[in-house]
Amino acid sequence: MSLDTVVEDIRDEANARAESIRTEGEERADEIVSAAEDDAEEILETAEQEVEREIDQLREQRRSSAKLEAKQKRLEARRNVLGEVREEVERELADLEGETREELTRALLDAARVEFDEGDDVSVYGHGDDQELLESILADYGSYEYAGEYDCLGGVVVESEQSRVRVNNTFDSVLEDVWEENLREISNQLFEQ
Repeated sequence: MSLDTVVEDIRDEANARAESIRTEGEERADEIVSAAEDDAEEILETAEQEVEREIDQLREQRRSSAKLEAKQKRLEARRNVLGEVREEVERELADLEGETREELTRALLDAARVEFDEGDDVSVYGHGDDQELLESILADYGSYEYAGEYDCLGGVVVESEQSRVRVNNTFDSVLEDVWEENLREISNQLFEQ
């Protein structure tokens, strides 16, 4: 064989080997690109699902927040209405006059009377505008004496040094007790659903 033939054979073999390597390289490159595209598609799908989950969570958080805010506004409105109703009741109690005021004051004084011993010196306090009324009522109670003004809507605060007892039977204290005991019923009547 001649040198040219050997060179030609080596060249053909090298070209064949280069072609084989190039073909393998292209196939491997195609596999890598295909795998990368599959990975990219999977990453994109996962990211889209994560975004959808985050959107759903955010939507639910906002919905819950809006519901809570609406509930708080309803409760605040109810508290305001209940406050207005209570203020109206307080105004009506403060405005009681004549025989009704006297009857209620006597009933509250009688209820306090059971707390004191016979013969105790008893001091009675009441609303400033009720001094005349209280003095006329106390004329029937022996050792009971009007002792001064008490900041209240009406009624009496009765105390005795001997018994060391103080009874608060004011319109305010009675209203507070009645209000607390009946708040649920009052609320249900005002806000029937």
